[in-house]
Amino acid sequence: MGKLSTHVLDITQGKPGAGVKLALYAVSPQGRELLKNDVTNADGRCSTPLLEGNALKQGKYELVFSAGDYFAGQGVALPEPRFIDEVTIAFGVAHADQNYHVPLVVSPWAYSTYRGS
Repeated sequence: MGKLSTHVLDITQGKPGAGVKLALYAVSPQGRELLKNDVTNADGRCSTPLLEGNALKQGKYELVFSAGDYFAGQGVALPEPRFIDEVTIAFGVAHADQNYHVPLVVSPWAYSTYRGS
């Protein structure tokens, strides 16, 4: 059975993004449904998979990371409004029996992601 996981990397400090709040949503034509709220641990990861086994279904999802709050908590001087605040990664799961790792590489000025396993 597959699983969904994430990881936050703070590229301004070259370390894991510990304490980043995130929300996972399932997305359908009817709208978004909140599936889980979590916070990254000292390694920048969630302590358990966001979804696994039968809970991971084929479909569209969104991960929303509170990156601006994280950087503010790190003492980074940020403009108002913040250039990068909430980062939303919209992605699809085509094969629920596979592992989907959706990391966030982030700074106050840019972010990227990729599909890992």
